[in-house]
Amino acid sequence: MTRPMTTGVPQADGSLAVEPRIDPADVAATVVHMAGLPLDTNVQFVTVMATKMPFIGRG
Repeated sequence: MTRPMTTGVPQADGSLAVEPRIDPADVAATVVHMAGLPLDTNVQFVTVMATKMPFIGRG
């Protein structure tokens, strides 16, 4: 799903740039962590993203 990001994807300025990616295992670990919380605990928001991703909510 993210393979095109390794060779470059179009940017807002018309250039191509390689985009940072993350290991899907990190996303899975976050879900497992949330599932293991007590039932009286709620995770309202969580963002798992590549460290070098420049903007949140882009695209």
